[in-house]
Amino acid sequence: MQRRLAAILAADIEGYSRLMGEDEAATVRDLKGHQAVVLPMVGQHGGRVMDTAGDGILAEFPSVTGAIECAVEIQTVMAQRNVDVPEARRMRFRMGVNVGDVIHDGDRIYGDGINIASRLQTAAEPGGICISRPVFDQLNRAAAAAFQTLGPRVFKNIVQPVEVFARRPAEGEPRGEAGEPAPLTQEIRFCRAPDGVQLAYAMVGQGPPVVKPGNWMTHLDYDLESPIWRRLYRELTKRNTLLRYDARGNGLSDRVVEDISFDALVFDLESVVDAAGVDRFALMGISLGCAVAIAYAARHPGRVSQLILYGGYALGRNKRPLSAAEVEEEAAMRTLTRLGWGKENAAFRQMFTSQFIPGGTKEQADWFNELQRVNVSPEVAVQFMEVSGTVDVTALLPKLTMPTLVMHATGDARVPFESGRRMAAGIPGARFVPLTGSNHIFREDEPAYGQFVEQVRAFLSG
Repeated sequence: MQRRLAAILAADIEGYSRLMGEDEAATVRDLKGHQAVVLPMVGQHGGRVMDTAGDGILAEFPSVTGAIECAVEIQTVMAQRNVDVPEARRMRFRMGVNVGDVIHDGDRIYGDGINIASRLQTAAEPGGICISRPVFDQLNRAAAAAFQTLGPRVFKNIVQPVEVFARRPAEGEPRGEAGEPAPLTQEIRFCRAPDGVQLAYAMVGQGPPVVKPGNWMTHLDYDLESPIWRRLYRELTKRNTLLRYDARGNGLSDRVVEDISFDALVFDLESVVDAAGVDRFALMGISLGCAVAIAYAARHPGRVSQLILYGGYALGRNKRPLSAAEVEEEAAMRTLTRLGWGKENAAFRQMFTSQFIPGGTKEQADWFNELQRVNVSPEVAVQFMEVSGTVDVTALLPKLTMPTLVMHATGDARVPFESGRRMAAGIPGARFVPLTGSNHIFREDEPAYGQFVEQVRAFLSG
C-alpha cells in the first residue's frame, strides 16, 4: 500500500434513485451516454478515474488545478447536454473536491481525503461544486473568485468541521447582488379554515412536496429574504416543492381571530394542504409546528410520506414539572408581553430573541426583533404562548407509522434538548439526531445548519 497527497473529485447525480424508479432502462441509457462524454475529461486534465459505481464518479488528480478545471468543464458540458432534455429527466452532477492523503491498495484508494470529498459532494447543489479550505487556498485568484464561502460544516463521520466553499452560478444563470442567486419567487394564495379565518399560503420550488406547518412568528413575504430563513428555504426548494403558510394571527393570514387553540392550528394545516391540492407529502415541523405536524400525521397517516421534526416538543412547558419560580416567571412573561410587545423599543422583545437565536448576529437579532413587532399583536403573542405551553400530543406518538427524523440542538435555549429527545423516544422507529449549537432557530453559518441540511437531504431521498 502507498500513501500520497492527491486532489480527489467525488460526484453523483442528483435524484438518480427517482430517475431509476421512473424509467430504469432510459436512465441507464442516458447515464452511459453522459459517462462516455465526461469520463474522458478526467484523463485530459491529468487525472485517473478510480470508481464509477452506480451514478457516482471518484477520480484522483495530482494537482488541485487539474481537479477543479475538470469539474468545471464537466458541469459546463452537462449544462449544455441538458438544454433539450425535459426538466424532470435532466441529470445534474453534484461535485466535491478535496485535497489530502490517500492510501493506494492496488486499484482502490482509501482515506479521510476521499471521505471529505464525498461529504462535500452532498453539500453541493445540482450542477454545483463544493470545495474544502485546502483546495480553495491552492487556487489562483481568478479561480478562487468563482467560489463563495459557506462557512464551517459538520459532516457525518468526519471529526473536525470542514470549511466549505461553493462555486457561484455559471455565466448566464440568474443572480442577485454580489453574485448571490436571484431571489426566490412565489405566488401567495388564500384559503379559509372551517371557522372562516383566511389563511395565506405559498408554494415555491420543484419536485416532491414538503409541507411546513405554520407556527408562531412566520411571514410568507419577509421570511424568503430574511437573514434567518432565506438560505434554508432556498436549499429546500432545490429538489422539492415547499408549501408554507402563515398560521392564524401571523403574517399575511387573518391577524384578528377569535380562536387560537391547538385544534384550530391543526385544522389550518388540513385546510391549506387541501386547498393547495397536495395529496401525499413530507411534513416538516419546526418548534410548535412539530406538535401540529404530529397531530396531523396521526389523523391522516396515508397522506404523510415522511415526518421531519426540529426543535419541537410533545409536551408543552406548562405541562412539564415546574418549580414555583418557573411558574412565576411564566406568568411574568405573559404580563410583560401584553404591556411591552408592541412598543418601538425592542428591549423586551430582545429577551425572546436571545432565547431563539442567542448566537445571532446583530443583523439577525434586529430582523427578528422587528418581525416580532410587526408580525403579531401583543394579544396574539400571549395566546400563542398559552397554546404552546399547554400542548400535549404524547398519546399520539406511538400511533405514528411513517419514517420519522427528529433533530434538536444540544444547547437549545428556548426548548430543552430533553424535550426533543423524549419526543423522538416516543415515536416507533424514529431516528434522533442531536445538532451542535444553542440556537432554537439555527444560523446559516453555524454547524447545525450544515448538519440539518445533510440529514434532511438524505432522509428525503432515502
